[in-house]
Amino acid sequence: MDQLEKVYSPKEVEARWGRYWEENQLFHGDETSTQEPFSIVIPPPNVTGALHIGHAFNNTLQDILIRWKRMLGFTVLWQPGTDHAGIATQNVVERQL
Repeated sequence: MDQLEKVYSPKEVEARWGRYWEENQLFHGDETSTQEPFSIVIPPPNVTGALHIGHAFNNTLQDILIRWKRMLGFTVLWQPGTDHAGIATQNVVERQL
């Protein structure tokens, strides 16, 4: 087993694993799969409040669920960053105008 580097190099690590995920097409679900599908579609934090530890906790739990389901053989899709029609953002902007 290789020794763990003393200093974490996110640029190297993220580039290596990013390539692996892209090459193996792990960023999308397989539409032709016969496995049971599993997905999580979530909105991003919006301008109605400041980011807090709850956002990180929620994202971490979703990441764990997606990885677990993938390991169980589900064809999975985690699509963070979708918007829910922008209504909350629009309300905040209109109040500030």
